[in-house]
Amino acid sequence: MLTPLGTLTHVIPGRFSMATSVDTARPSPPPPPRTRTRRLRWILPALLVIAWLVIGAVSSPYQGKLKDVLTDSNAAFLPKSAEATKVNDLMTRFTVDKDISALLVYERPAGLTPADGEFLQAKAAAIANFHQPDLDGAGGIAGRVSPVITSKQDNQAAQIIVALPESLRDKVGDIAKGLRETAAVNLPAGMSLHLTGEAGMSADFSDVFGDIDGMLLWVTIAVVVGILMLIYRSPLLPIVVLLSGGFALTAASMVVYFLTKADVITLNGQSQGILMVLVLGAATDYALLLVSRYREELRRHASKYDAMRVSWRACVEPLVASAGTVIIGLLCLLLSDLNSNKSLGPVAAVGIAASLLTALTFLPALLMLLGRGAFWPFRPKEGTVERKGVWGRVAGVVGRRPRWVGGITAVILLGCLAFLPQFKSDGLQFSDSFTKKTESIRGMEVFAAHFPAGQGSPTEIVTHPGMAQAVADAARNVPGVADVKVNPRVVDGLQVVEATLTNDPSSKAAQATVQQLRTVEHAIPGADALVGGSTAAWLDIHDTAQRDLKVIIPAVLIVILLVLALLLRSLVAPVLLTLSVGVSYAATLGVGALVFNHVFDFANADPSLPMLAFVFLVALGIDYNIFLMTRVREESLKDGTRQGTLKGLSVTGGVITSAGVVLAATFGALAMLPMVTLVQMAFLVAFGVLLDTLIVRSLLVPALTLQIGRKIWWPSALSRGKP
Repeated sequence: MLTPLGTLTHVIPGRFSMATSVDTARPSPPPPPRTRTRRLRWILPALLVIAWLVIGAVSSPYQGKLKDVLTDSNAAFLPKSAEATKVNDLMTRFTVDKDISALLVYERPAGLTPADGEFLQAKAAAIANFHQPDLDGAGGIAGRVSPVITSKQDNQAAQIIVALPESLRDKVGDIAKGLRETAAVNLPAGMSLHLTGEAGMSADFSDVFGDIDGMLLWVTIAVVVGILMLIYRSPLLPIVVLLSGGFALTAASMVVYFLTKADVITLNGQSQGILMVLVLGAATDYALLLVSRYREELRRHASKYDAMRVSWRACVEPLVASAGTVIIGLLCLLLSDLNSNKSLGPVAAVGIAASLLTALTFLPALLMLLGRGAFWPFRPKEGTVERKGVWGRVAGVVGRRPRWVGGITAVILLGCLAFLPQFKSDGLQFSDSFTKKTESIRGMEVFAAHFPAGQGSPTEIVTHPGMAQAVADAARNVPGVADVKVNPRVVDGLQVVEATLTNDPSSKAAQATVQQLRTVEHAIPGADALVGGSTAAWLDIHDTAQRDLKVIIPAVLIVILLVLALLLRSLVAPVLLTLSVGVSYAATLGVGALVFNHVFDFANADPSLPMLAFVFLVALGIDYNIFLMTRVREESLKDGTRQGTLKGLSVTGGVITSAGVVLAATFGALAMLPMVTLVQMAFLVAFGVLLDTLIVRSLLVPALTLQIGRKIWWPSALSRGKP
């Protein structure tokens, strides 16, 4: 019987050489599923890395372009529904082009001489011929320069007001500096010159925010690299984490640019600086959680892909919950009536979303490709056990003495909280807004010493033409009003009365005068008077900030409670954790009051500071609650609440502390800017985050969890499991 050749080759393998040639002629069988899976394991991460390289290349120019869409005018900060905003809108009807005033103040304490008078007249003519390439034509700014005005009371100072076109607002800082150089040429001995007014202030703000991108970026990079080198002792891992944060920042900048360009959101200098710090800090936090879990799983799995699969699945829920909480908390700022806060919410939310996206896509992809090499020279080996270290010992102390630990930490927090009533946030005068005395502030002080302080920034009262005189007469009788003028021009049935105040327009005394003006003017029948101007804007900002505090804080707390309840499947734990972040926030403000009043000697704080500090501290602080308690719950499902709490603390203590230090350090970089509000924000967030990570999250919460026991998971089934 003839046997098929292929059958014989199987019966007597290797016996017939013909069989081999016939077999080799057949098509190659498809690779087994395991081989295809292995290829996909590195192809997919490689494609993700390439995709992010493309995104980074496309989006990187937009970080530099953000300055082209910045809006730092008064309208960017005014409350949308305030009386000052309504007046600001009405005043646009009276001027086709709103000018930017540059106030040049000359002073001779011994008194101006006749020669000084001749110099000042010649100087006014020279300034009228001032021109720069930024100014249209070569004819200078003739017709935009006021006559020389000397101080009548003491004859020790003189002022020249220069009106710059509104169209040059983006370049006003550089123009103001050139104008000052022209004004200072051949200055007589014994005479000083100061540039102030809106143009001078813009020049100061330009100096503050002009290099914010480069300075903050390099400081933050240095901080992140240094901390990561200390934690992981790897030269490669900091680069991986920084790449993740860098891609998040460029992607967020591109999205913010286009949203601002389309007038969907508004961007100001404060939001831009916070965006950079927040993105790099949050991206590093998220990266630390994933990297820590990946290193842990590499000790349990031979395959780097299996280790990342387990790590990614374990981290995706807390990362999404954490970022989602922060995003929703930041979007609660949309409830603010202050335009500056309303714009900050979506800008920062875009940054957090970008940080989460890179942490869940680019970072795990690159870590998978690098494998254990990412941790070189201290590569985690399969089968080894990481030493418990300091957090294992901390967990041991908390486990043995939970009542003592909880009691001591509670006393520390209450001691910090005791200083809370001393926290001042009634608003800063412009002269107190910088940590060092700027040119415009010195000019304002000299001006106020010789002229009515409010002369350069009058309070504007809009009324009906027939009532203008009655409005002016009522204003003259208000204490704190130095002079009143009725503008003869009538537009659209409206007329303006200008009241010059005695005090600094940004001072509390001036705001009290405006409050009294409003009371008097609103009481005039048929006048329908509205009181606005810069002082009224300061007053409205303060009042609106107080209202926002009462609205936004409850909204953020409700968001946090809901997210924690869904994540932990519990009602008791979310209440405990939310109370802990609230106490941590109050304690931080208490310490802030102590430091601001007695160490830095700040005059006051911005009215919005407590609310912004709350949003950042509570929304970001909840991250560490989530990182800790999701791991505690995971371990409690296996070993019970007590062991789960101690295991969760020992394995997450390092990463939570590291994340807190990174975030505190990145926000601390804001303190390098010479603005009091940003220095205060930097201190509150940095100190609050460290207090939260080192005391509240690491000691108080685990101690309370141990004392409550399994009931902390009520009403889930876990509350009825192992103790």
